[in-house]
Amino acid sequence: MYTKCLSYISLVIAVTICSCSNNDSNNTAAKGADTLKPNQPNTNYKPAFEGQKNITAVTTTTPYKVERLAEHIGRPWAVTPMPDGQLLVTDKSGFMLILSAEGKLVKKITGFPPVNDKAQGGLLDVALDPAFTKNRIIYWSFSEKRDTGNLTAVAKGVLPEKDTVIKNPVVIFRATPELNSELHYGSRLVFDKDGNLFVSAGERSILPGRKQAQWLNSGLGKIFKITKEGKPAPGNPFINQADAKPEIYSYGHRNPQGLALHPATGDLWEVEFGPRGGDEVNLIKPGKNYGWPLITYGIEYDGNKIGDSIQQKAGLEQPVYYWDPVVSPSGMIFYSSDSIPEWKNNLFIGGLSSMHIIRLVIENNKVVGEESLLADQKERIRDVAEVNGKLYAVSDGGVLFRISKK
Repeated sequence: MYTKCLSYISLVIAVTICSCSNNDSNNTAAKGADTLKPNQPNTNYKPAFEGQKNITAVTTTTPYKVERLAEHIGRPWAVTPMPDGQLLVTDKSGFMLILSAEGKLVKKITGFPPVNDKAQGGLLDVALDPAFTKNRIIYWSFSEKRDTGNLTAVAKGVLPEKDTVIKNPVVIFRATPELNSELHYGSRLVFDKDGNLFVSAGERSILPGRKQAQWLNSGLGKIFKITKEGKPAPGNPFINQADAKPEIYSYGHRNPQGLALHPATGDLWEVEFGPRGGDEVNLIKPGKNYGWPLITYGIEYDGNKIGDSIQQKAGLEQPVYYWDPVVSPSGMIFYSSDSIPEWKNNLFIGGLSSMHIIRLVIENNKVVGEESLLADQKERIRDVAEVNGKLYAVSDGGVLFRISKK
């Protein structure tokens, strides 16, 4: 299935470099992407339907302002609004910051389980318990070092009101198996309306993990749906299937780094790193197979084709939208406020190598418009949040942005 002109060892090395070259890391390996021509497509593959890529550009007509509220805040990976209007920001190094709505440091929270913060790892996403105002419980994902490798883990604990140390931290879920890789952890968290938790996990980049994105007995390259205790959520599609992990909600994913629920429909949307020329936006349905690595609109970063080099196959889901050239998508949210009416129910995605926020206008589950925000700031946007109609974003360079109506 895989390209035969490379030896196995060479291909493993190439795949490892490729995942970093998709610009999800600031390490040396990521420099490989600098040789790519950012504004030229990587393939001549044809979309499955009109509007699946290169949709019409749109421009926000409502006047808005951009503020750099804070700089040098560390190595942020996620920003999450708190009920009081403050922001909870994770740092890859293994702690969290609470910032005011104006970007001022309120306090630093420590005491989390150890993380492996090399390459793409660290303390990653965070989500508040739906009953947070009563129980102060938060959930977070992180790259956990195990005996023979690393994996994506989810933990929960109590965020203290006055203290600065997380209370009662406990790991509730692990995306096994562990692999000797420090790449493609995926790792976004989203609660649904019933209080169950969606968790994304990547396939860890290397070939032994890549193929497991198609295995239902593996936790790699999957989106899970679990309870607050880390158990399979009731009604999961494979809960009664032999030789399948009952926590799995969908499979065939590469490195899903964005999850969000549509505020009007409640549907789960996902964005994931593809290979060279194949970043995707997907509408996630239970039990569906999203194709990686059997189908893809991308190629290896060394220019070779992937597998049988096909983009469509019966039984495998098509992305709603994809990019070629890539944007290296990360965290995302749907805008639910009326503050800027034309943004209502639009999807906002952090772009890393593209260095901007991507705004997608979605109608009837199709992308009908795309806009770039913050492109002049030249920052790798890691995550996006909304608070009272204002967009907040954190960058790999440690900058906190706010976009609001003038």
